[in-house]
Amino acid sequence: MRRQFFAALVEELGVVWPILSGIIAVMLACGTAIWRIEDWGLGESLYFTFVTGLTIGYGDFTPKQFSSRVLALVIGLAGIVLTGLIAAITVKALNASDRKSTK
Repeated sequence: MRRQFFAALVEELGVVWPILSGIIAVMLACGTAIWRIEDWGLGESLYFTFVTGLTIGYGDFTPKQFSSRVLALVIGLAGIVLTGLIAAITVKALNASDRKSTK
């Protein structure tokens, strides 16, 4: 059953990979823009990007400029879409592996 799940997961990822990579690219582009605007280190801005995108938001880095705050909103929304898409892919792979195991 586990092998069927992972096979279905890889198949589903292949279908939505352009969407996933587009969302991640938007998040990375916003993160590098925040790096330039806020004068943070690149590692700090990428850390901020993924902590914000995963909706964890520790608060150790907060953007001060208005444009950075707008970009942080874009990162947050993209992170919500990314999380929902990954959850949907996982559920679909679970359903596919369940259907194959009951046959």
